[in-house]
Amino acid sequence: MTITRRPLLLAGLLAPAIARAQPAWRPDHPIRAVVPFAPGGATDVVARVLSETMGTLLGQPVVIENRAGGAAGLIGTDAVAKSAPDGHTILIHSNAHVIAPALVSRMPYDPIADFAMVAHLGVIPQVLVVNPRLPMTDMASLLTWLRANSGKINFASAGIGSANHLASEVFRAAVPGVEMQMVQYRGGGPAMAAVISGEAQMAIDPVASAVPHIRGGTVRAIAVAGPTRAAVLPEVPSATEAGLPAWAAGAWFLAAAPARTPPAAVATLNAAFNEAMVRLAPRLGELGVERQPQYATPEAVLAYVRVEQERSIAVLRAAGVVPE
Repeated sequence: MTITRRPLLLAGLLAPAIARAQPAWRPDHPIRAVVPFAPGGATDVVARVLSETMGTLLGQPVVIENRAGGAAGLIGTDAVAKSAPDGHTILIHSNAHVIAPALVSRMPYDPIADFAMVAHLGVIPQVLVVNPRLPMTDMASLLTWLRANSGKINFASAGIGSANHLASEVFRAAVPGVEMQMVQYRGGGPAMAAVISGEAQMAIDPVASAVPHIRGGTVRAIAVAGPTRAAVLPEVPSATEAGLPAWAAGAWFLAAAPARTPPAAVATLNAAFNEAMVRLAPRLGELGVERQPQYATPEAVLAYVRVEQERSIAVLRAAGVVPE
């Protein structure tokens, strides 16, 4: 079997109903995968892990294009929304995709109506890290330090509306009475660099992009958000274990195409993403990515996204974030 016929087999195996109802489709030139954040963040890491295998399955290269800028990755996302709906341009985004309306009063696109949901790319726990030259080593000492330095704390964020920002707002709500300056960077990579350099004291990052820095000793991990530890960071306690159960937030990722992309193209892309997630499960697992097979179809992804949008916007509103 040749590589170029592989997508048809995948579509037939993984999305049989759609494949039977639609003419076969496969890409005839490279696919542009837009990541609306700077290189080095979790969304970029997940996209790059998947891209080579996706290219093999589809018979065409999948080229990652980082287009950072705007709240919740507005610039890159808008570029995809306005691209030709032919299956050759896709968006690789985080849960920041669905909360843009909570941040921007005049949206240039609708995060749901202007996109065809293609695939769910897993969920990653988020970890709180600090500059290792600072004295805190666990949640108790961090909270003591935060209260003693209220008003003098730079909290690095991957940008307004990012998954990191959402998790950071949940953390701030869980530590009332502490004033922290949220410093917005153009992606998780720059935010992590700020913590490493000491420009910021702390940040929250998905474990996918944080693990190399933690293992390298350039940042210190304090806790993983939520009630359970991350498999890839078994030595780091969960927020619940560390005494801050109110801090629970994760990052999830999706692939989407412009609205009106042919269903046959969506089916082929969906099948390829699902196959790539299976093939790359060990590598993704090392990064903390947990596959969610219950969201394997485009229809299931759309339903998931609708629920997550409502929940996430509610968190930001409770944190006092208003559209600008």
